[in-house]
Amino acid sequence: MYEIIVVGGGHAGIEACHIAAKMGKKTLLITGNIKNIGDMPCNPSIGGTAKGIIVREVDALGGLMGKIADISHIQIKMLNNSKGPAVRSLRAQADKITYPKNMQEALKNTKNLEIKEAMVEDLIIEEQTVKGIITATGEKIYGKTVILTTGTYLKGNILIGSENTPGGPHGEARSNYLSDKLKEYGLKIIRLKTGTPQRIKKDSIDFSVMKEEKGDLTSWTFSFDNKPMYDPEKQESCYLVYTNEITHKIIRDNLKKSAMYGGYATGVGPRYCPSIEDKIVRFADKERHQLFLEPESLYYDDWYLQGFSTSMPRDIQEKMVHSLKGLENAIITKYAYAIEYDAIDPLQIYPSLENKIIKNLFTAGQINGTSGYEEAAGQGIIAGINASLKLDKKEPLILKRSDAYIGVLIDDLVTKGTIEPYRMLTSRAEFRLILRHDNADLRLREYGYKVGTISKKEYEKLLEKKKKIEELINYLKENHLKINEKNKEIFNENKIELPISNISYYELLKRPEININFLENFIKIDYEYEIKEQVEIMIKYEGYIKKAYKEAEKLQKLEEKEIPEDIDYKKIINLASEAKQKLEKIRPKTIAQASRISGVNPVDISVLSVYLKKEYNK
Repeated sequence: MYEIIVVGGGHAGIEACHIAAKMGKKTLLITGNIKNIGDMPCNPSIGGTAKGIIVREVDALGGLMGKIADISHIQIKMLNNSKGPAVRSLRAQADKITYPKNMQEALKNTKNLEIKEAMVEDLIIEEQTVKGIITATGEKIYGKTVILTTGTYLKGNILIGSENTPGGPHGEARSNYLSDKLKEYGLKIIRLKTGTPQRIKKDSIDFSVMKEEKGDLTSWTFSFDNKPMYDPEKQESCYLVYTNEITHKIIRDNLKKSAMYGGYATGVGPRYCPSIEDKIVRFADKERHQLFLEPESLYYDDWYLQGFSTSMPRDIQEKMVHSLKGLENAIITKYAYAIEYDAIDPLQIYPSLENKIIKNLFTAGQINGTSGYEEAAGQGIIAGINASLKLDKKEPLILKRSDAYIGVLIDDLVTKGTIEPYRMLTSRAEFRLILRHDNADLRLREYGYKVGTISKKEYEKLLEKKKKIEELINYLKENHLKINEKNKEIFNENKIELPISNISYYELLKRPEININFLENFIKIDYEYEIKEQVEIMIKYEGYIKKAYKEAEKLQKLEEKEIPEDIDYKKIINLASEAKQKLEKIRPKTIAQASRISGVNPVDISVLSVYLKKEYNK
């Protein structure tokens, strides 16, 4: 018998099985095709706006995604680098051959982990508790906990125009019965849809008429434990291209032929990553839409046309692609398609990612209603950690909204639910100035150390970093800029206004036109880049950060006000009917979670708080 069985070898399943095995649990990863472990069926990238921060958080908790991205990318850049630190995020073009190869190698070398190839079609359930899984051949495999990370394979259908082909990504075998079984066991099943654009043969693209987008010359890593392992001068380029009025006319004239607008699709698609026909309909006033051509791998010549996903028939796709400047003679090596699949209503899971109806059953990734490799990985590592903690009879790791984007993601799913594929955005995080790219280790490594996913050596490295940050802050407070002729000249040369009197470097750094590198004209700052970056952000945004932490503390007080599991909301007088229904359905753990439920108003929270104080002395 296994302690943990993980079903699915996508990005959620990888993090779940790896972290569970790392925590010493006898773990089985079971997947339909071992060669597809770590596969990237859609875009050839890791990270992106907000998503890159999730990758850093996964790494801070002891996960794999960031480490493998660092050794598998062909281009990397910091998005929004000219903007404030709250919205900066890494994005890498990952090699579609190298990334899964490196990921599979990492899993093969993970102790306590066994990998098996099979399609899972049922669970072994006894007294509403999962006891294992049943494969398509009828084989029973027993496990104390099961984590489902099935991606888009539950009754997956590939849609191209009026064509409807049963299958998972790449047209592979799908799971035909598992979602029906889950429904029989009491889970609510929802139907979702996502899509992928065309792949274009490199030699058929005229790059000369497109804008080249290069990687950053600054060296970056996702992982806090890696040093840059690439030459910034030798990165692959991407290219910018735009739709035009001809493109839009082709799409408008053929809308009814698309799976979405022709009535052939039943799943709900992603609002924040729509198909190109959806963009044309929803944003009819826009004269053009931005697209990117991105290399998929150094080992073959397919280029990914980002932003052009569609479910149009092949002949219409040919016209659409050929209408784009530089793609007039493009050869499509793989046509775009939509894929719809079954998922579960995420309101049926706890913040630990354990199912509310079936004990010891955890879910992560697209089965919970999310889209994206990074969102999947973030859930996968939490599911793996909490399945392991449950076996050890320990409290689950629940990340707060002020702890991590992963905390925001999971809280949104289990509190608000979703009727469309959920995508992480910086705007979803009210504490985004705290949840930055640069401080994910400072926020989360201690949690990892406590639950056993971060080694003592890694933890000591964190403590050393904290010590250096404190040292540098104190150094800048204790030392002052002296107003003399030499220093006046430096300010004048840089066209920066000179302070009227001696000032500490700490206070000087608060000025928006001054950065920490400028201070090195006057004092020696012998610290690594990440220490200097951290200190500069902490000093420049000190007031805003303090305000954010104060708000987080207020929220934490509400998080500490737990709601008893046996509460009967029907007995609470003066609680609105809608609030009763929503609270009964979601059964929030705390007052804070209750306050975030759509349809539960501040007055309902006041009534609930009074009731808890009176009946439970809480």
